[in-house]
Amino acid sequence: MSLPASQRGFTLIELIAILVILGILASIAVPKYYDITRESQNKAALQAVTEGKARLSMTYARLFLENGAPPDTASLVASVGATTSVGDYILNFSSMGASSDIKINALGKSVVQGTNSGVWLMPK
Repeated sequence: MSLPASQRGFTLIELIAILVILGILASIAVPKYYDITRESQNKAALQAVTEGKARLSMTYARLFLENGAPPDTASLVASVGATTSVGDYILNFSSMGASSDIKINALGKSVVQGTNSGVWLMPK
């Protein structure tokens, strides 16, 4: 008793070949997805650092206009806040020793894993 052409299925070898191909594709795609996710979170953290630099620049200008003299790094960090929140990131501002530069670190909140840092240079 032979089956009509519409009733024929795939052989076991064909099904195994398809599963192997899908496994190979998954082994390439899943790590790439995680790399892209991590890279996007780090770029978002860099945007948070840029926001921190903008806040420092605006606070510097405001304090300069209010006091008639440029603020020092300690008063600038105190005015902005040593730790502040920007979206999904927490920004930490810290003076860099004897220089008049301020380091900005961005760390992701809760499930966001992105990190980045930058330096704001005091205008001269």
